[in-house]
Amino acid sequence: MQRLQSQRCYLYGPFADTILMLRPFMKSPARFSAVFVLVFVLFGAFVCTRLLNSPILVDTSAEEPIITTRTSQKHPREIPLNCTAYDLTRTCPSNYPTTTSHPEQDPDRPLPPTCPEYFRWIHEDLRPWAHTGITRDMVQRAKRTANFKLVIVNGKAYVEKYQKSFQTRDVFTIWGILQVLRRYPGQLPDLELMFDCVDWPVISSNDYSGPNATAPPPLFRYCGDDNSLDIVFPDWSFWGWAEINIKPWEVLLKDLEEGNKRKRWIDRAPYAYWKGNPSVAATRQDLLKCNVSDQQDWNARVYAQDWLRESSEGYKQSDLASQCVDRYKIYIEGSAWSVSDKYILACDSVTLIVKPRYYDFFTRSLMPVHHYWPIKDDDKCRSIKFAVDWGNSHKQKAQAIGKAASKLIQEELKMDYVYDYMFHLLNEYAKLLQFKPTIPRKAIELCSEAMACQAQGTEKKFMMESMVKSPAVSNPCTMPPPYGPASLFAVLRRNANSIKQVETWENKYWENQSKQS
Repeated sequence: MQRLQSQRCYLYGPFADTILMLRPFMKSPARFSAVFVLVFVLFGAFVCTRLLNSPILVDTSAEEPIITTRTSQKHPREIPLNCTAYDLTRTCPSNYPTTTSHPEQDPDRPLPPTCPEYFRWIHEDLRPWAHTGITRDMVQRAKRTANFKLVIVNGKAYVEKYQKSFQTRDVFTIWGILQVLRRYPGQLPDLELMFDCVDWPVISSNDYSGPNATAPPPLFRYCGDDNSLDIVFPDWSFWGWAEINIKPWEVLLKDLEEGNKRKRWIDRAPYAYWKGNPSVAATRQDLLKCNVSDQQDWNARVYAQDWLRESSEGYKQSDLASQCVDRYKIYIEGSAWSVSDKYILACDSVTLIVKPRYYDFFTRSLMPVHHYWPIKDDDKCRSIKFAVDWGNSHKQKAQAIGKAASKLIQEELKMDYVYDYMFHLLNEYAKLLQFKPTIPRKAIELCSEAMACQAQGTEKKFMMESMVKSPAVSNPCTMPPPYGPASLFAVLRRNANSIKQVETWENKYWENQSKQS
């Protein structure tokens, strides 16, 4: 069951919450003490926080996909997926490329861009081990809740599974990591890590604070919060969510871009839309109270999603690209963070984010009133009504918020950058290891053949659609520097001021409503 945690990761609560919130940002005790003083004195206010070639896939049969190969400096040789050979030997190919050639004198060689701003959080997420490094014992202590151990040795991946994850989360997470190895062959160093596919973080920062505290176990997962030290990694749905027919992100992102063109923002329904499973969290059940009724219209149109019915009807009502028809869309967490954040933000609609507890790897770069509109979690209905009324009265500003969010998603969360984030996180993590990674006795080597050739149905389809066909034509994007105290608190102060401004507007709105009634 989900652990109860009282603090939140975004900038909404009182000043006391602010100090606790800083743990994921400044995770070492020494820096945190300095930061506490700096915040208290300076601010005195609450704060929270490329191009893949598209080779022709020649599928000679449903069971034996073969990829054509080409060779040039501009178009790297494609990596074949040979299911026929794999079915005969049940072993991974021995001829996978182990190096990437980027001739330095090639004038046409693309120069890597600077990574998006959210890459800077990689440094913060790994800060707990910056001075101690990571020992084998630390890694082993993370086994308690891990679903699998991943080992990379000489550019090859080995996995030791401990327990099956919910649905195919582990399968598509491992598949995604294999695609990084195909995209950047031979460029990742040897490493060992533990991965937990459950939603909520479990490495409590309180258990590893104080003068005699031990270093925390490094555990990878999909989200974190301000009271945890789990290392945040892109979730499985970037390569497809087979169980509910959500396409791989590279395909779906194009669909969402086209879906945005079907109806202009000004012509969309002037309400806040949400559709999802309310049974997974009390906060979602509370959201249902905001639906329109005979007595009250809170400007919200919320719907409970019945996934069993959707499955039986072929997911006809769940096409995400067809849901960009409202001016406003609500994001609300489930049992923890929700993978729906990226789909909602990509819709050109104004995203109304109900005060979240968790963050994933990219959401810490979101700016309130620029990328989204903050909604109170303890007064949802009134907060949503004000947000929609404000947007409908300030149409140009509201459209700009929706456009800024979808622009960020389209340009900074494309798969090129998702792979680069994974590459840099794994690379920086590997630098901290104080031991030589070795292949566990019970581990098996995994490659794209070992997974895709044996997959069936939607899983196979999504793997084929999301498979990296050839090495990247350039190096990964260039990592931005870590946050310094000044730059970090400039971000925090800006976000805090924006949310405080919204709260002020909202309070005045309801004061005026009371006077008129």
